[in-house]
Amino acid sequence: MTRRRYIQVNGELIEVPLNYAPPPKNSDAVLWNDRSYQEANDPRFASRTQHREYMKRNGLTTVDDFKGHFAAEEKRRAEFLTTGKDPSRREDLARAMEKHRG
Repeated sequence: MTRRRYIQVNGELIEVPLNYAPPPKNSDAVLWNDRSYQEANDPRFASRTQHREYMKRNGLTTVDDFKGHFAAEEKRRAEFLTTGKDPSRREDLARAMEKHRG
């Protein structure tokens, strides 16, 4: 008995080779090199250098600039959930009391 493999495309089953591997998702959206910038047909920039200058000039950033920030926030949330202690609570209460008095 011969084995067969199928994938579904737009509701239809299509036979594919047994070693078929689907193309990576969003492979066109990831900017890995300057060629990707050039193929994007974006008039603002055509290279990583131009992209970096554009982002700096417009006060923008990419999510990878926050890598350490996200890890620190995750640690802070986990600590709060396990201990119930919020280090900023004392300052928040003092500020609220001053606002109420003033």
